[in-house]
Amino acid sequence: MRLFIPVVFLLVPVSASAQTAALTVHFDRKLQTWDGFGVNYVEVPQTRDYRRDPQEYGGLSVLSEANRERMLDTLFGPDGLKPGIAKMFLDVWHQAAPGGPFDHETTTKWMRYFIKEGLRRTRAAGGDMQVVTTLYGPPAWATKQKFVRGRDLDPAQARNLATYLISWIRFLRERENIPVRYVSLHNEGEDFERWPINGDSPGYATHDYNLFWPPRQVTDFMTLLRPMMDAAGLRDVGITPGETTNWWRFLTWGYAPAIWGDEAALKSMGLITSHGFTGGDGRWYGGHTGEGVALLRQKRPELHAWTTSMTWGKMDPNFVTDIRGQIYDVKVNGVIPWAAVQTSKWVGGDPNPGAAIRVIEDCGCYQVLPGYYYYKQVSRAGQPGMAVAAVEDGAGGLRLIGFAKNQTRHPDAFVLINTSADERRASIRVTGSTAARFAAVRTSLNESHKDAGSFALSGAGFEYTAPGRSVTTFYAQAAQ
Repeated sequence: MRLFIPVVFLLVPVSASAQTAALTVHFDRKLQTWDGFGVNYVEVPQTRDYRRDPQEYGGLSVLSEANRERMLDTLFGPDGLKPGIAKMFLDVWHQAAPGGPFDHETTTKWMRYFIKEGLRRTRAAGGDMQVVTTLYGPPAWATKQKFVRGRDLDPAQARNLATYLISWIRFLRERENIPVRYVSLHNEGEDFERWPINGDSPGYATHDYNLFWPPRQVTDFMTLLRPMMDAAGLRDVGITPGETTNWWRFLTWGYAPAIWGDEAALKSMGLITSHGFTGGDGRWYGGHTGEGVALLRQKRPELHAWTTSMTWGKMDPNFVTDIRGQIYDVKVNGVIPWAAVQTSKWVGGDPNPGAAIRVIEDCGCYQVLPGYYYYKQVSRAGQPGMAVAAVEDGAGGLRLIGFAKNQTRHPDAFVLINTSADERRASIRVTGSTAARFAAVRTSLNESHKDAGSFALSGAGFEYTAPGRSVTTFYAQAAQ
């Protein structure tokens, strides 16, 4: 009797980590001009009584002079983030009554110090920064409710509120020599649910300053503000429509369509802005969408767009993937994450606790967080005047961000993101660059913006293995 022993062939799938992903960076296919990555220092975001509680959220005030200098060098020095844009808030405490004297100094000392010292270091290295200043919330007198964080704008005070903005801009430009380029009307002012339904209280103490800005109020105020700014000698300062929570709300909650349909408001605008908080449920968040930006560019194709706040997330490669979404999906020209420097002084705890630097009040010291190093991977690569480069990515779960030099002194650069826990092999093709080699720096679970070798182009490309949970930036090196 013959025994029949079946032969079983096991088909073992090749894991994604064993495959080689084909990726391409097209430096000769330039998309939008890049204005830069930015920083935001938040000094007074919440307190309802500044005399009783002089909140200073950023924490420069608790550091020694030596620690302040070291921290500022970490952010703005030659080996720092190299930001090209910045955001400054205008809080609610600058004028006690309409027509009265302005005090632009008391509640802004450390924010102004942060920006001026950052500018000094940036300019010493041959760079510069553009600044947007945002109305965090109006004084109590500008609201119908007449208390701090009142929900509704008092129409009778609209011109006085415009004067409040203009006085602050002139102070920064003429007294402080800070290059304010844009003024933004509101901080997440679309979210009417942050107040009781009848608006009879300022809402939760954990909320930061705000005012409800429905779309028609935005367009009307832009039209009011533009001639007043022109008369004040601020023709070169552009107006933005304020900053909704995310780009999805900017479109679907009616802001972009309202501006698109109002020729006077559209003509008054100098920059498109929104925050870029994504994920979560539909009330608070939405996905990345560039449809609102594209709608306004139908009539004003020259308009730039900035994401003026976004989460640092868990300060890992997903944070950089989020930035990629702002750039390629929304098609912005600049990105500024939420407060780069933070303390524990946010009432109730900051809902976006990631940052570049954590100031520890008890010891008067600071800690450089992982967010700093992941942000550094993109912020140094994408410098003002460069152009976003087209990419072909996604294979093997790898994503790319490309920046073409675009006639600047900065080298072509691209960023490779691996959010997987496993290493991934990539075959990277490069077009449109004169580089012979690309030098790499990397941040991962056990590396903090460290040298990762130099890669020679062979047949317009090279091979690279990205460690798990890593972000690698490649800088073009000139041919010898």
